[in-house]
Amino acid sequence: MVKDFKQFLLRGNVVDLAVGVVIGIAFGAVITALVDDLITPVIGALFGKRDFSALIFTVNGSVFRYGAFINAVITFVLIAAAVFFFVVRPVNALMARRRTEPPVDPTTRDCPECLSSIPKAARRCAFCTAQVGAAA
Repeated sequence: MVKDFKQFLLRGNVVDLAVGVVIGIAFGAVITALVDDLITPVIGALFGKRDFSALIFTVNGSVFRYGAFINAVITFVLIAAAVFFFVVRPVNALMARRRTEPPVDPTTRDCPECLSSIPKAARRCAFCTAQVGAAA
């Protein structure tokens, strides 16, 4: 039973998942610090108020803390923007650079008379029967 458990733990997907979770938690802390320590103070400098959590209104004794909701929305938008601009776009750019597919050698060409697609080695078009020269 211990051998089976050890084999389960050392499977690639379990280890990859564990690494992904740990990296995700660490990255979440970095993004939260970026938003809390750098981006939110800029918003506070522009609008004069950094924390909206004190904004409330009361209806029949019920307190509505719409300021906390505004804080949560701003934090979500800033975190999403930070992840998009600092992670998604650079990773997409790197992946686009890595994709170096060789040029595809076409097996067909267009007939000069009817513009139908014909095999590259054809000397006559199967659609309009026009004679076409040898492929270049």
